[in-house]
Amino acid sequence: MSDWRLLLTRPQEESQALAAMLAQHGVFSSSLPLLEIQPLPETAGQRALMLDLQRYAAVIVVSKPAARLGLERLKRYWPQPPVHVQWFSVGSATGRLLTDAGLDACWPQAAEDSEALLQLAQLRRALQVPEPRVLILKGEGGRELIAGHLRAQGVTVNYLSLYRRVLPEYPAGELQGRIKAQQLNGLLVSSAQGLEHLIRLAAGDWAQVASLPLFVPSQRVALLAQAAAVEHVVDCRGMSAAALLEALQAEPAPAH
Repeated sequence: MSDWRLLLTRPQEESQALAAMLAQHGVFSSSLPLLEIQPLPETAGQRALMLDLQRYAAVIVVSKPAARLGLERLKRYWPQPPVHVQWFSVGSATGRLLTDAGLDACWPQAAEDSEALLQLAQLRRALQVPEPRVLILKGEGGRELIAGHLRAQGVTVNYLSLYRRVLPEYPAGELQGRIKAQQLNGLLVSSAQGLEHLIRLAAGDWAQVASLPLFVPSQRVALLAQAAAVEHVVDCRGMSAAALLEALQAEPAPAH
């Protein structure tokens, strides 16, 4: 596993924490954040959603930024959150932010993706009420799988979009230059938007970049990567440090 030399593309703070964990296992990594979090201004409609929180059977939080920003608004409007509302997250790190804030939160254990969340028995039980409603806390775009699946079951789903993720500005050729200079032999993206930004940043060098193994968090992102001509895609079934380390151990590192 120590032969891997990875490019991390998550937001800066998350990449730093992941890099430290990888270093403990002898894995070299280089951080080039492709997702910069920009909180969105609160609208009157969003305020109304938070004030009506007691009407929801479940709240699903899809990311750590959504948890942090959502908890800020929760504290503003609900010093004592409605006790009957069940909270869910896609991943364990997001879930721990919720439980640390005193919320009753559940998340899948076998994998950290939308598919695993939708299989949770706790979520199914929470929705066994008349006219169930779910509020999804998220960033702009993405996560249509969860809402589509729930709506097909007759659940009313509302979104609370709390932030957007933008591509930071980098000089032309920065991505390929970093890969060559540091002899990187693997890439990591944490979402479909991260993949989109990777393709945009690579521009004319995409064919070379796409020849490297790409580690992704879910089957959905894996299919998008394959459609974009990535030669070798590894679905980590989550993007926690543990999920990535397990994937790295199962994959032989290519020669430099």
